[in-house]
Amino acid sequence: MSLHKGPEVTDERHLSVNPFYGEANPVAGMTDAPPTHKLPDAPMSPASAYQLVHDELMLDGNSRLNLATFVTTWMEPQADVLMVECRDKNMIDKDEYPRTAELERRCVAMLADLWNAPDPSAAVGCSTTGSSEACMLAGMALKRRWAKRNADRYPGARPNLVMGVNVQVCWDKFCNFWEVEPRLVPMEGERFHLDPQAAAELCDENTIGVVGILGSTFDGSYEPIADLCAALDALQQRTGLDVPVHVDGASGAMVAPFLDEGLEWDFRLPRVASINTSGHKYGLVYPGVGWALWRDAEALPEELVFRVNYLGGDMPTFALNFSRPGAQVVAQYYSFLRLGRQGYRAVQQAARDVAGKLALAVDELGDFRLLTRGDQLPVFAFTTGPDVTAYDVFDVSRRMRESGWLVPAYTFPPNRQDLSVLRVVCRNGFSADLAELFVEDLTRCLPELRRQPRPYTQDKGAATGFHH
Repeated sequence: MSLHKGPEVTDERHLSVNPFYGEANPVAGMTDAPPTHKLPDAPMSPASAYQLVHDELMLDGNSRLNLATFVTTWMEPQADVLMVECRDKNMIDKDEYPRTAELERRCVAMLADLWNAPDPSAAVGCSTTGSSEACMLAGMALKRRWAKRNADRYPGARPNLVMGVNVQVCWDKFCNFWEVEPRLVPMEGERFHLDPQAAAELCDENTIGVVGILGSTFDGSYEPIADLCAALDALQQRTGLDVPVHVDGASGAMVAPFLDEGLEWDFRLPRVASINTSGHKYGLVYPGVGWALWRDAEALPEELVFRVNYLGGDMPTFALNFSRPGAQVVAQYYSFLRLGRQGYRAVQQAARDVAGKLALAVDELGDFRLLTRGDQLPVFAFTTGPDVTAYDVFDVSRRMRESGWLVPAYTFPPNRQDLSVLRVVCRNGFSADLAELFVEDLTRCLPELRRQPRPYTQDKGAATGFHH
């Protein structure tokens, strides 16, 4: 989560309370307005507290129009009801809430089958608060397996992790927090993700693993996981180095099984040791829930699993946190049960169809160049054409925000820092009708953008956020 700090200057402001918010005494609502940065001295009515918070949150953007986020912004009312019914259940207390724990176990089994584990009953997995925690757990398992194989050299030798420069920031955090050297494959030319051969060349005896991304957040493209495994197979034949692969399928692991069934990226590849996904992205569940699965018990060192019994019963756990609500796990099981394979296929195909048609419409405007077309993840990235000099992608993002659309503009990492793009994420609930409105608003702002004397963005780093 983001880090926050208090105000630099003492903030003496008080919230303004409408007289009608004071239930019994309207005047009291005006005189007893609470402060904003310290606890009020006295309580206030629940209706007043609700209205104060509700009114301030109206200034947030509309999540349905947020084309930056991959996170689910719509679920069915029945899912809402289930989540409310389970919000007070602590997921970690599996002895007290055995049915919630059973639903978690079933979800792991379903994912093991979906991802073609050789023996789904032998696969090991758990729910997490999201893909970031799942990636941390997978990285910990990779490092511990490497440390056991190199007990004669570790901790003297420094472990490293090979990945593309396009990885999500959680992998940078993992390397920082767990003292692992990140070895990054840069972007080159029109290749915006990891190159398998370049990744293999960065591996040595201290490499704990290679991360492959099934669905890059930068442009929505799949990394070639099968080619990556083949390059590492060849490396093992030449050098004897046996380097495992972790697939970060935060988004693609819930798209490819339904729309790209012939694509080999999962446990069908023997070198893939573990996979993670975000249930709250294309798993179609509100935040936050993620999943981490290992091919078998051997891929997850037993010493990383903690067993506690002070909540009752023997409870094996592998997590960075402890208490969290069971609501999101229950919602995941509801989605699996509700949709099945055919339902997920229909939902994801609809999102991909919208992405493809919207990308084509953007391309036909003539001002933009597409980098991707939404034919892998339902996501596409585009930049301004070579002849466009009056404005840049940051100007486009700012103008689209005036119509309520949140479209991230950002600069690519090494070695393509020269390239700045816009990205559109098409999720369930972003319909063809909304896509048409998006094109209309984009078309409407172009004449004024074309009349600009120059791009207006001074600080591209601060122009807009890059939201994963």
